[in-house]
Amino acid sequence: MSLFKSIEFANPALLWLLLLIPVMVAWYIWREQHLYGHLSVSAVKGFSLPGKKFIPRLRHSGIVLRSLTVAALILALARPQSSLSWQNTTTEGIDIVIASDISGSMLAEDFQPNRLEAGKNIAIDFIKERPNDRIGLVIFSGESFTQCPLTIDHDVLINLYKDIHYGMIDDGTAIGMGLATAVNRLKDSEAKSKVVILLTDGSNNMGSIPPITAAEIAKQFNVRVYTVGIGTKGFAPYPVQTPMGIQYQRMPVDVDEGTLTQIANTTGGKYFRATDNNKLKNIYEQIDKLEKAKIDVTQYHKKTELFLPFALAALFFLVLEFGLKNTLLKGALT
Repeated sequence: MSLFKSIEFANPALLWLLLLIPVMVAWYIWREQHLYGHLSVSAVKGFSLPGKKFIPRLRHSGIVLRSLTVAALILALARPQSSLSWQNTTTEGIDIVIASDISGSMLAEDFQPNRLEAGKNIAIDFIKERPNDRIGLVIFSGESFTQCPLTIDHDVLINLYKDIHYGMIDDGTAIGMGLATAVNRLKDSEAKSKVVILLTDGSNNMGSIPPITAAEIAKQFNVRVYTVGIGTKGFAPYPVQTPMGIQYQRMPVDVDEGTLTQIANTTGGKYFRATDNNKLKNIYEQIDKLEKAKIDVTQYHKKTELFLPFALAALFFLVLEFGLKNTLLKGALT
């Protein structure tokens, strides 16, 4: 619960009347310059008034007190109010596991610098924008394992994400195993929303769990899966190590869109196709909007009128000016 106090005005437009004060002062200065004459003398010693030196200095107190009176009166008319508020905020984070393909085909350079690095960089930006969520990371190729369990410590997660690279596990594309491992991380979660973001550029060709079976398991545990097929249309440049150094071959892009779409539909998620860096970034932005943390806010307000102190101050300055004008300053300069 947060508690805060502020001052606000019921009639803030009246505060513009404060501009009258510099006009009053300017008029007073102009009037003083034209009302009193000036006399040049060689010495002013003979004009001194013993015992009354401080009284002439009070001559301008009238405009000061009058300005203070007007200012206090305007502030009172603007109705200052003390606003005391209580705010109860409850944030329900979402548990998310990113399941990323790190097979050899992810080194294709139809993305910059390649599919794997582009996926890492854009996913890290996504993680940074969701500070209230627990997020984990599963990687898969010929098999799958958990690179980082669900955590709110996103700095650790990001560092582990940066460390993934091709060759960490045997090559291949075990989509079903990757999804099953991600669901296993979420099955005991008590979050109201459990999400897997599955990123791959190929077709399932390894593993003991078919992708659709893994999707049915996800559905049983109320895990929603967003699938992302990554790769351009047609052919993509793929680096190959040769005796002559790195050579590029144009390899066909083989994204199993049918299976990825079926996984998403089975779990209540959505399938996306990313053909370049910008589209992949837009996909993460769409998922970010679809899976927003729920925030329940209850506010209580109590306002107290504060015009009376300003009204009393205006009355005080007015009475003080009247008193000085008819006592100490009466005939002081005549």
